[in-house]
Amino acid sequence: MIYKIILFAPLIGAIIAGFGWRVIGDKGAQWLTTGLLMLAALLSWVVFLQGATEAEAVHIMTWVQSGTLDTSWSIRVDRLTTIMLIVINTVSALVHLYSMGYMAHDENFGDNESYRPRFFAYLSLFTFAMLMLVTADNLLQMFFGWEGVGLASYLLIGFYFRKPSANAAAIKAFVVNRVGDFGFVLGIAGLYFMTDSIKLDEIFAMAPELANMTLTFLWADWNAANVLAFLLFVGAMGKSAQLFLHTWLPDAMEGPTPVSALIHAATMVTAGVFLVCRMSPLMEYAPEATGFITFIGASTAFFAATVGLVQNDIKRVIAYSTCSQLGYMFVAAGVGVYSVAMFHLFTHAFFKAMLFLGAGSVIHGMHHEQDMRNYGGLRKKLPYTFWAMMIGTLAITGVGIPLTTIGFAGFLSKDAVIESAYAGTNGGYAFWMLVIAALFTSFYSWRLMFLTFYGEARGDKHTHEHAHESPTVMLVPLGVLAMGAVFAGMLWYNDFFGKTEKVAKFFDVPYHAEEHHGEEHGDDHAKADDHGDDAGHDDHAEETNVADKADDHGKDAKPHYVLAGEPGEGAIYAAMGNDVLNEAHYVPKWVKTSPFIAMLIGFVIAVWFYIWNPSLPGRLAEVQRPLYLFLLNKWYFDEIYDFLFVRPAKRIAHFLWKRGDGTVIDGTLNGVAMGIVPFFTRLAGRAQSGYIFTYAFAMVIGIAVFVTWMTLSGGAH
Repeated sequence: MIYKIILFAPLIGAIIAGFGWRVIGDKGAQWLTTGLLMLAALLSWVVFLQGATEAEAVHIMTWVQSGTLDTSWSIRVDRLTTIMLIVINTVSALVHLYSMGYMAHDENFGDNESYRPRFFAYLSLFTFAMLMLVTADNLLQMFFGWEGVGLASYLLIGFYFRKPSANAAAIKAFVVNRVGDFGFVLGIAGLYFMTDSIKLDEIFAMAPELANMTLTFLWADWNAANVLAFLLFVGAMGKSAQLFLHTWLPDAMEGPTPVSALIHAATMVTAGVFLVCRMSPLMEYAPEATGFITFIGASTAFFAATVGLVQNDIKRVIAYSTCSQLGYMFVAAGVGVYSVAMFHLFTHAFFKAMLFLGAGSVIHGMHHEQDMRNYGGLRKKLPYTFWAMMIGTLAITGVGIPLTTIGFAGFLSKDAVIESAYAGTNGGYAFWMLVIAALFTSFYSWRLMFLTFYGEARGDKHTHEHAHESPTVMLVPLGVLAMGAVFAGMLWYNDFFGKTEKVAKFFDVPYHAEEHHGEEHGDDHAKADDHGDDAGHDDHAEETNVADKADDHGKDAKPHYVLAGEPGEGAIYAAMGNDVLNEAHYVPKWVKTSPFIAMLIGFVIAVWFYIWNPSLPGRLAEVQRPLYLFLLNKWYFDEIYDFLFVRPAKRIAHFLWKRGDGTVIDGTLNGVAMGIVPFFTRLAGRAQSGYIFTYAFAMVIGIAVFVTWMTLSGGAH
């Protein structure tokens, strides 16, 4: 029953606020939707902290049943579900509360327009669709939620419907996501074709067999597991704004800032990461597909970080940051450490939502000015917002004590991703892209802080003089999210990235001990063991090596635990041979410290550019003009897509409109109506002579023709 309340509370709020606001009023709609989300968030934390206690899916209703197709609507209850429930409902509840202040007075609407109930109804509708997606027990239900969040995001991005830019951004988001969704649909159809089911458990059970089957796709034979995993990931690429399908995310900042915090920081954009982790039994048998996922994730992390370096709109900087951090999550999932992908998803939700809401607080205090070049010196005017964004910046840049588990949330989860990337790729492309992205992340995050809160006031003096702190209803969510940004990593580090048996228990995955000999571990393991009690100095290693300490250090054979069980047993799955989670704890010290060093370099450069020598960025932009314009114009992806797709589509549409519709269709109809029909009308008119013998003759001729036809055709037939 508790899961049904969590799922349907937002839907009830959306329906009543959307259709019944005239009865309950503006304030009533806001409080009702916010209150129901608070209830859902509270219950989500209850089920998360007590663990997934339901033994099987919670059946809600029978939906589509046809032959072997069974799409009963059920809530899948496991650790992945409960993690996503707290992320979605906590952020959504805080965004609802924040929106009560942010949307109180909106210059895009007149005094007599009642826009707030519609906004809150859309927020709650989005939350319900997202919950449908993450609680899905079959792929059709997941696709229903997948399209539901697409619809709700379209409505929210284009909420300011009088702004052409908002309408264009909403359409762009909708169209680009349809490209990815087409891949998702093909993946679902392919899975049904190969397994005769779209139920997750049945697909998972068939995953090992799919690895040995072939599927004909695009006139060629492919390994079934690889091509299906690839198609599902194409859907994830669209929803999670990965490279090539990322162009909609920065434009989506046209929506109100609370929308950015809810959709484009913490929830909808993480749906793709969730999909890959949910389908881990299939992904484990698709090595080429996971290699592609790792490559795209690493490339996206690097690309988005480079573009974030030079953006001037405060929300766009954070948008590209989101794009980059999603790349980190996909790398972790691509190398097979799904718990770490979920760890970064979990911590990122707190600090990124807080950064967006903090940016909204700055925009609110600065009378809707979003260009950071017109900020400066705001930390005294907006002290609470400043400290909230400072905590968010410390979290996203990865500030903590190296080689320990003490630090802000992003320090622990980002380090976990980078260590996993090193272990999973042997220090390859993905690892280096993530380290470079960490340096860039530090630079643009501190650049945002320095341009906004430090230095001299720039831009309109009147705006700066009247800058004010946001109301309490907007500051409370910042405070709650700040707690998550500080403590979430340290509290749940062991559950997501600790000893293998800890992670296994947390995700309800079977595990067993394996004997491994020192020489089999290779140099890195030998280094970890050479120090004797080295694990005592390195808390990352300590979490993994407690079992080793129990064994005498002199022995060669040391047991360590590996994830086991059949596909579908537990929330995530690691195939035999996937020991990256354990290997990640044995990476060299320089790998463990590399993100921290990258963060320090980025911080020092930002201080140098924006505190010590503020004229330097302008001079550098002039000297490196082509590079600066390349980054400022986002690698010219929009221009390339405009040339390759948009303009040809417009030309084809114009041709079909003018020639197809105008000349052929209208010409045919006009020709029939104005030429052929009058011609036969005139002929018929001439036949009306008024002489009876003419009509009698016509009747005789007609009878003669009829009799002749009957005779020749053999009348009986």
